[in-house]
Amino acid sequence: MKFAVYLPPKAETEKCPALYWLSGLTCTEQNFISKSGYHQAASEHGLVVIAPDTSPRGCNIKGEDESWDFGTGAGFYVDATEDPWKTNYRMYSYVTEELPQLINANFPVDPQRMSVFGHSMGGHGALICALKNPGKYKSVSAFAPICNPVLCPWGKKAFSGYLGTDQSKWKAYDATNLVKSYRGSQLDILIDQGKDDQFLLDGQLLPDDFIAACTEKKIPVVFRLQEGYDHSYYFIATFITDHIRHHAKYLNA
Repeated sequence: MKFAVYLPPKAETEKCPALYWLSGLTCTEQNFISKSGYHQAASEHGLVVIAPDTSPRGCNIKGEDESWDFGTGAGFYVDATEDPWKTNYRMYSYVTEELPQLINANFPVDPQRMSVFGHSMGGHGALICALKNPGKYKSVSAFAPICNPVLCPWGKKAFSGYLGTDQSKWKAYDATNLVKSYRGSQLDILIDQGKDDQFLLDGQLLPDDFIAACTEKKIPVVFRLQEGYDHSYYFIATFITDHIRHHAKYLNA
């Protein structure tokens, strides 16, 4: 597995908090580090930023490269239970356990201070990582996340392939369903969504379902619908500093 790590100047003299970025469909570890413009804010706030890949690569599984929204580049941050995916496609365990252990052992990070954010499929990943592990992440945010994958075409395709046809198993990786049963420590969630995002209009993202669930559970969520923005990295680059500032508030507290 490839991953990208950014070390701020502060890391030369002390251990810094770790902020994990989870990317969207078709991405590698390169998209965020080359397109988002996160460096200045991460440097100012003294945050180590880690960007993993979005799936295993080169597993030689039949069908892994047949479509852009399943298999390679589309791990969906779940631990697959179905053949032939269950051996390699364990992205949930990778980003919550294996990768942090590797980072903590090899880089100047404070293992007690970590947060997570992401975009689209990775926004879904960030939300479920935080909701499934109360207290593990100090903060969470997302750009245009897939909020209710059990009800959208992308989610149905991925979950049926990775997790099988029993839809009750899907709920364990669905942010809207996880919010409904969340019992953990206070989470302050920030979400930015482009108003002109085609995937929002196509019913892939379903943020209203997530917001309704948060409101019902009295979980604070700041949801900003951004006029004139789509699903692209221009959108992410415009608001990345706000997100890093959001995380720094909790990581540097």
